[in-house]
Amino acid sequence: MHPSSRHVMALYERHALAWDAARSRSLVERAWLDRFRSAMASGVDVLDLGCGAGEPVAGTLIRSGYRVTGVDASPSLVALAVQRFPQSTWIVHDMRSLALDARFNGIIAWDSFFHLTRDDQRAMFPIFRAHAAPGAALLFTSGPSDGEAIGTFEGEPLYHASLAADAYRTLLAENGFEVLQYVPEDETCGGHTVWLAKLSQDNRS
Repeated sequence: MHPSSRHVMALYERHALAWDAARSRSLVERAWLDRFRSAMASGVDVLDLGCGAGEPVAGTLIRSGYRVTGVDASPSLVALAVQRFPQSTWIVHDMRSLALDARFNGIIAWDSFFHLTRDDQRAMFPIFRAHAAPGAALLFTSGPSDGEAIGTFEGEPLYHASLAADAYRTLLAENGFEVLQYVPEDETCGGHTVWLAKLSQDNRS
């Protein structure tokens, strides 16, 4: 495991303002957000894991009438989200130990889940399940294949990891989710590898 895996949260906190300024607002995610909303069985409560400063993903949903609860490990990024959308709920927390007493109609982990180690990613699927209402939609990005990739931001190494596609499919199925769409390196979405899944309406445990 690359040592940068231990420093992702600290990197985002150190460079919160630079990250927010660099974050594209072009909304290449729009088509996937539309599919996510269509997949939600009912309700308007969305959990955004790794919400950052609230733009553009959470902001797009909020402006469309959704009730967003955003979770991020960076206090500085969450503070920016609070300034922008004070009517929404923003929580400083590590998604790996999240245990809210609430279930949501949709869960997003866009450009956040893939910063976790592969073991931590595996452990996230029961957390997704614990926070998903019956019929909930789950949207997340991963890498295109099993392995680690180290990028850079502000001159520092930025960790990414991914499981193989079959491993994600197994984890989703084990936790009651059906894969609706999977597009590796989606050319219409800036090369993101995207998963859209849905929890069974009958899955109430």
